[in-house]
Order: sequence, then C-alpha cells, then structure tokens
Amino acid sequence: MTVGNIESAELFDADKKGRGLRATKELNIGEVVFAEPSFSAVVFDSLITQVCHNCFRHQANLHRCAQCKFAHYCDRTCQTACWDEHKQECGAIRKTGKAPSDNVRLAARVLWRIRKRTGIVTDSQLISVDQLQDHVADLSEEDQKQLRIDVRNFLEYWSYGSKQCSADEISHIFGIIKCNGFTVSDQRGLQAVGVGLFPNLCLVNHNCWPNCTVILNHGNQSAVNSSLHSKRRIELRAMQKIAEGEELTVSYVDFLNLSADRQKKLKEHFYFECTCEHCSKHVKDDLMMAAADSKPSADTVKEVTAFSEECLEKIEISRVERDYNKVVKLCQECLEKQENVLADTHLSKLRVLSVSSEVLSYLQRFSEAADHAHRMVEGYMKLYHPNNAQLGMAIMRAGITHWHAGQIEVGHGMICKAYGILMVTHGPNHAITRDLETMRRQTEAELKMFKQDEGGYHAMREAALKK
Repeated sequence: MTVGNIESAELFDADKKGRGLRATKELNIGEVVFAEPSFSAVVFDSLITQVCHNCFRHQANLHRCAQCKFAHYCDRTCQTACWDEHKQECGAIRKTGKAPSDNVRLAARVLWRIRKRTGIVTDSQLISVDQLQDHVADLSEEDQKQLRIDVRNFLEYWSYGSKQCSADEISHIFGIIKCNGFTVSDQRGLQAVGVGLFPNLCLVNHNCWPNCTVILNHGNQSAVNSSLHSKRRIELRAMQKIAEGEELTVSYVDFLNLSADRQKKLKEHFYFECTCEHCSKHVKDDLMMAAADSKPSADTVKEVTAFSEECLEKIEISRVERDYNKVVKLCQECLEKQENVLADTHLSKLRVLSVSSEVLSYLQRFSEAADHAHRMVEGYMKLYHPNNAQLGMAIMRAGITHWHAGQIEVGHGMICKAYGILMVTHGPNHAITRDLETMRRQTEAELKMFKQDEGGYHAMREAALKK
C-alpha cells in the first residue's frame, strides 16, 4: 500500500523482483530523483567517540552527552537536533549501564520510532518501515543463531520504560536491517562510519549496471537560525538519462567482480538471483580475467592468478599490521609475476595496483604511486560505468597523486575528469565536490604557471616541499 508520494518516482509491481520504483517523468543526468532523511541511523561501535551521532561527520574534540556519557556530537546544535532520536536511547543506556552493539541500537531506534510515529515519518514516505522485506525465513543456520543472540541482547536493553515486544517483532526488525540497512559514510565519503534505514531507498531494486546512484548528504547545521538547518539525507541521483516509466535501479554490490561472484554475494546477502543483462550475458567478465597481449598459455594465466590471490591475502595481513614497506615489496613481487601474463583489466592486477598506489602515496613515493594509479584508472575506465562514483573517486585520488608527483598536466586533467563524474554522482554542494573544485582551480593556476615557466614552477614546488 502506497502511503505517500514522490514527485519523480512511483511504486509499482516489478514482477518477480516484487516492489520497485519507476520514473514518473524523464530524468536528466545528475538530476536528484528524490532525497530522503534516515528513518533511524547509528554510528558504528568502533567510531562512537570519533564521529558525530547526529550529522555523521568525522570530527576531533566531540562533545559527549552529559547524561549517558555515550553519544558524541559536534556541538550543542547537533546534540539538540538529535535529541528526539537519542532521548529513549539515553535513558536505556543509563539504566543498563552500557550501550549494546550498533545492530541492537539501530533496531531499538527503529522500534521506538515505529511506536511513536507508526512507521511513517514524512509525507513522501511510500511505505511503512515494518512493511519492508525481512527474509528471516531465508537466513542461514549461523545467521539464525546470531539473530537469537541479538534478540536476547535487545530485550535486556529495551526493557527500560518501554512496552515489551515479541521475539517475532524484534526478529522482523533485525531482518529488515540486515536486508535493507544502508552504510553511512563520513563527510568526505572516504570511510563507512555507520548504518541507517531509508524506507524509500529500500524500494529501489538492484541492477549491476544501474541508472541511479546513492550518496549521503550530511546536511547543514551551521546557520545561526535553526530553521535554516538541513538534515542528513540520502540522494538518489540519475547516472544517465532515464525515460518516463523506466525502472529506477542502483547497484547493491561493487561491479568489479565476476558476474558469478556478484550473483553469489547478492544471493548470500540479499536473497535473490540477479538476472540483469550484465550477469545473464557475463558482460565484461572476459576483460576482468583477460590475459596480456603477449598471449601466455592458459596454464600460465591460471598459475599467476592463483599466485596473485595468495599474495593479496599476504598484502592484506601486512597492511592490517601497518608494515607498509612489506606491503610495497609484496605488491612489487606480484606485479612482476603478473607482467606479460595478466592484462591491466584483470581483477587481480587492479587490486594489487590499488593497494600499491595507496601505500606508496602514504609513504610519499609519489612518482611510483602515480604510475600505479594511472594504470589502475586505465583499467577501471574500461570496466566501470562512465558515471560510477567509485570510478570518479579513483580518478580523483590518482589526479592528486600525479599532482603531488609534480606531474601537473596529467594531475589537472584527472582532477577535471573526476570533477565531471562527481558533479553527476554527488552534485555541486557535496563536501567532496567542493573540495575537488578548490583543487581544480589550484591545479589550473599551477598548470598555467608551468606552461609559462617550467623551471620556475618546479623550483617553487621544491621550495614548498622543503617547508
């Protein structure tokens, strides 16, 4: 049953996929289809003292709630804005003496809000939260065991000052969160910092090659007049031109996986078989497993691919241990083994190049990092949708790396290309896009200086690096 309306989208029966959303008018590239505040959201356990519990910005010197000593906020403005959502949580934490896991905290916030608002919080909300799919019956035995633990922990936490819930009701909410929870990132889009529930977004079905993308807008609480503040919200944005009546889709998984692997992930986490064109026809699988132009034997490709997977596991262990010199050494060994065997679009090579460029940049070995980042981006551009947000972020990082390496022409070009993509996926007012615009202007000015006096430009850079 539809309970609200959105100007640009409507709920419809998507046949085997169940419910879905489709466009009610023609949508242009980069257009916001709809924006939606979270029904409920929480910060991850590991980041409770580093991220504001209201706007989800990564901040230093956060202010702690004086009552529960658990929630942290940018300032009084954010604390006041979050009080309606935090009030009952605050009392429960004080009563029990500790905060439960983020999963339990989110379930409690959802149920408290359902009890207060009957699952509908805005006129544009198309469906009540408790009507969303839970797939509890499809959970594996291991997930069922974890669910029972979560329910017990929930009941201990919920008991303070609240009407009791049945185990089935609680299980239903946990199932909804597991299937529909949306990862919330920090203001720069660089780190996952929490999880939230966005009812309308839950109605948008998956496609491995989607026509829409989702970003989080953290809102604005800086105005003196609180009536001018805006809430954190997701924005569904069109990645391409969308016809009236066309289904709106997003991707639930990263496209940079073989079609069989994407299908497996979707089945395990979202309980459906993906039959999109890219999975059914195995589109770009050949590129993701491609051999080098030197045409090595199939056995050699298989051997190097297996070596690469083993090496990637060692690389990850060394990265977690912060042994970055060892990471670089392992990456170099792996890339040498892959040379003339795996193409630059091969997933194993792209994953090594990604880690290598990131770690080399951290170690300020920018020229080497730039070379690896350039090769990685060339591979990404042959695989990703041209307006994919992850592609845009990768090109942005590669551009910055080239800039730091003194390769201003290539760096500026990449930053401009990234800016064009992120204007579509994030829009002009997102913090990332604004940062990128500042960088674009800076590199443009430096490029002009470089073309006028190349020697003077490099002298200026060297002097700046010595400071």
